[in-house]
Amino acid sequence: MAGLAILKRIYLAVYNWVVFAGWLQVLYWAVQTLRTSGYEAVYAAVERPLQFAQTAAILEIFHGMFGLVRSPVSATLPQIGSRIYVTWAILWSFPETRTSPIVSSLVLSWSITELIRYSFFGMREAFGITPSFLQWLRYSTFYILYPTGISSEVGLILTALPYVKVSEKYCLRMPNRLNIAFDNYFATLFTLASYIPGSPYMYTYMIGQRAKALAKAKKSA
Repeated sequence: MAGLAILKRIYLAVYNWVVFAGWLQVLYWAVQTLRTSGYEAVYAAVERPLQFAQTAAILEIFHGMFGLVRSPVSATLPQIGSRIYVTWAILWSFPETRTSPIVSSLVLSWSITELIRYSFFGMREAFGITPSFLQWLRYSTFYILYPTGISSEVGLILTALPYVKVSEKYCLRMPNRLNIAFDNYFATLFTLASYIPGSPYMYTYMIGQRAKALAKAKKSA
């Protein structure tokens, strides 16, 4: 059992620092591109590390499912699911969205949030410590970064809507061999609607997590 616990810590430490490195590249290239070329070029500069870092987060759903971490899947799934959706079903699928200024606010919000989060968990798994300043950042910066990130996600989905409708990409029309119909435009509208209950739920969940984490830290101080 002790050997399994050590292997788990090594795996989680490696995972967190590798994804941290991915997000560090995203932030670096986003800032550099904003300084030198403008917001229109940000997506092209960060596309590969963004896709890598965001897609790697799918593993966190399985981490929760198999008990490697204590985070509930009910909280992990909607947050990661919405980001994967924006990364692949919006930005990758509809190039028309990539030059929007909203991409910059999205990338900056995501990357700063994730650099804090992955360094927090990376420090804990690799060294068994979490510096107090990092813990405060982990449980406080969401007050600003979560609304900016969510607003950017919604903004990009809205930007994509006309192109989703006109292109009919990923739509499945009847008749067909599977006898199934799928309209990506209405699926996109449904996804947008899911932000209405989902965003307040996640925000209040994080407020609750902050209160628990900081209270626990205060007791152990």
